[in-house]
Amino acid sequence: MEKVRQPKQARSIEKKRKIIDASYQLFSEVGYFGTNTAQIAKRAGVSTGIVYGYFRDKRDILICVLDEYINNVASPIFAVFDNVTQLNYEELVPKILEEAIEAHKKNSKIHEVLHSLTPVDDLVRKAFIDQEDMITEKFAQKLSEHGAKTQGLNEKVHLSMNVIQSFCHEYVFDSHSYIDYDYMKTLVCNIIIGLFTK
Repeated sequence: MEKVRQPKQARSIEKKRKIIDASYQLFSEVGYFGTNTAQIAKRAGVSTGIVYGYFRDKRDILICVLDEYINNVASPIFAVFDNVTQLNYEELVPKILEEAIEAHKKNSKIHEVLHSLTPVDDLVRKAFIDQEDMITEKFAQKLSEHGAKTQGLNEKVHLSMNVIQSFCHEYVFDSHSYIDYDYMKTLVCNIIIGLFTK
């Protein structure tokens, strides 16, 4: 969705950034439907008119918050590859899993808010599908660049990301007294390593 205007000056860019940050915080704290533009403006330290100068409405802001969330979750996971010189799944997979857990912890509230919108908002649902596609394709590319030689690389990466996401939801959001989550974490790593090495 095209925004009302794109700021070019540093001061305007900073104001828009404050509005997005304030929205991210408020959506996390009181939910999307519990937040209004007046609250966003107050938290950002700008007038309501300034908010409407950059965004058509609250849903327009939501799209920027969604982009921010996706970047916050995906970037630290991709950064694991920054120091990889040789492909070693036994080292790589636990690091990726730890980063995924931390990303879910740091963004747990906004994660729940945004995911709750997927049944009622096609744009949010599409953004999450696009996120899955982007993560799968980027991981497969990075593994290929590091010499991965396995049949069905895209399929294995996609399945691995689903297993990781499912575990992160268990680890961060659920609390089953009968589950040993450290043991489950080891199982998840072994399953994923097995996909790429057997």
